[in-house]
Parts: sequence; C-alpha cells; structure tokens
Amino acid sequence: MKPEQPPPERHSALTRALLYGFALLCLVLGLIGVVVPGMPTTVFILMAAWAAARSSPRLHAWLLNHRLFGPLLHNWANGRTVSRRAKWSATATMAVCAVIVSFTAHRTWLAVLAIACMATVLAWLWSRPVPPPPAPPTP
Repeated sequence: MKPEQPPPERHSALTRALLYGFALLCLVLGLIGVVVPGMPTTVFILMAAWAAARSSPRLHAWLLNHRLFGPLLHNWANGRTVSRRAKWSATATMAVCAVIVSFTAHRTWLAVLAIACMATVLAWLWSRPVPPPPAPPTP
C-alpha cells in the first residue's frame, strides 16, 4: 500500500505572481551568468526552477526540457549531483575571475574576500557527487 501523497501546494494569485517574477529574474541572471565571467549560472537556474515549480508549470517544463539547463536540473533533482564538466567549467571561470579581481581590486581585503568566497563555493561544488554514468542499453 502506497503512502498518501500530500496535496500540491496552493498559493494565492499574488504569491504565484511574485514567485513567477522571482523565477524570471533568476532566469535572466542565470542567462547573464552564461556569458559574464564571475556571474554564477547554476544557483540562479536552480532558484528559477524552484520558483517556477510553484508558480508556472509552463516555465518549469521549459526549464526542465532546455538543452543546457535541463540536464543540470535533472541531475540536481536526482541526488543533488553536479556533472564533472560543470565543476571544471566553474573552476576555470572562477580562476579567471580570481586573477582579474587580484589585479583590479582597489583594496587587498576585497580581493581576498572575493577569492575566499569563490574558493568556498568551489569546495562546496566539488563536494557534490557526480551523476552515475548512463546504463548501457539492453539488447
């Protein structure tokens, strides 16, 4: 016998509108992060998916089926995993940003703080498991 599923969350129209606006804002910030070094992408896409799941089934489905964001969201939903490629991409981008910050920061402590934040995020990111390889096709 299966346990009863709790009913889906019901939100007021205002709450759904605010969550939808938040989802769009996070999506825009995530898209900016794709092209701007130092701007995170993954965290904004995860937040956009969270808010879209609670406000717009259409936007949520679009995110899940997106060629770039879909695999990231599926990996996160299935075990909080992050692909090795995403980890290396983030590492390379943050390394470039650390070099830029170290040469352009007006105060040494600002550069140290920024680099420490990036190092903390990288430590967390690399602590996430890698998704298992796909199962071989059965004959």
